Amino acid sequence: MTALSSVSFKTPQLVARIIRSVIGIIVVVWAAMRIYNVLFVNQAYGLDTWVRFGITGLIIGGMYALIAIGYTLVYGILGMINFAHGEVMMIGTFGGYFVLEALAAIPAPTLANPDLNFLNAQPLLSILLAFLAGTLAASLMGYLLEKIAYRPLRNAPRLAPLISAIGASIFLQNAVQLLFSPQLRDYTNPDALARGTGWSIEIAGSQVLVTYTGVLSFVLSILLMVGLYVLVQKTRIGRAMRAVAQDKKTAALMGVDVDAVISQTFIISGALAGAAGVMWGIHNGLVYYFLGFIPGIKAFTAAVLGGIGNIPGAMLGGLVLGLVESIGPAALGIDFQLKDVIAFLILVLVLIFRPSGLLGAASVEEKL
Repeated sequence: MTALSSVSFKTPQLVARIIRSVIGIIVVVWAAMRIYNVLFVNQAYGLDTWVRFGITGLIIGGMYALIAIGYTLVYGILGMINFAHGEVMMIGTFGGYFVLEALAAIPAPTLANPDLNFLNAQPLLSILLAFLAGTLAASLMGYLLEKIAYRPLRNAPRLAPLISAIGASIFLQNAVQLLFSPQLRDYTNPDALARGTGWSIEIAGSQVLVTYTGVLSFVLSILLMVGLYVLVQKTRIGRAMRAVAQDKKTAALMGVDVDAVISQTFIISGALAGAAGVMWGIHNGLVYYFLGFIPGIKAFTAAVLGGIGNIPGAMLGGLVLGLVESIGPAALGIDFQLKDVIAFLILVLVLIFRPSGLLGAASVEEKL
């Protein structure tokens, strides 16, 4: 009877595994056929176009990675998904926008250019101030979210903070809409960092533009990701964060202020999201109240793809998602407006076939 029960218990699991395998094979074969058709039969795009797609994917992927790290940090510490994190990014974007607008309104005339403003007279300082304002605004918002929306629910069932996060997301969207209006605003860049300008590289007989804003965004994304990894692995704050992620009660017994560490985690994740928001505005040129929702969901997809709770996984997942989103529609020969479908399809497939993600943060001990 025991053996029969064991067989009957394993049969549904075996059937489910076979169904997943069949679906996986069908998806892989379909994608391979589409890619082969685009690359070798139709040859719809030249090498220069693929390079453009790749550059765009790396730039957007770096931003996704920064936002995804915020999801990973909070999940590693509290085991919850902060679905208001995209709105924290949006707050940072607005912070940078208002600073750049203010600097553009400050006159700084010279004999050669009497109409010069501070933004163009000091472009490097202006960009630095915009990033400072964006990261500070987003850090403050992350801190307030933890204090108001999450800390009172820390010992509640896991569904309660999730609902609170969704409510906080909706509240922030509507609050920003009421404060700043629903209109789309153009991000004011210094002339030295104007969108659409950059270095021109010849590839396969065609000119490929590498924009200044794209290089700034990608390089800064990499530097921030490396800096965060060093902070978590090599500093006292990082050790405290890893201790709290592993066992809050034991960490408290060893003298770690758990509440302070959790607050610091939200501040750091907010700062990264704010920096990504300013990059998003500088590179893409628009800011509005709903800006953070789609990038936030995609960054969550990137975090799941790399392995939620794993910082290197979030970095890898963001870059991979950015490349797939940029190259995927062209490689599959489908409409580019379906890039969001590809991103969310990846989320579904990862949850079905590899829930632990690419780097497999499967246990609490592996978090952070």
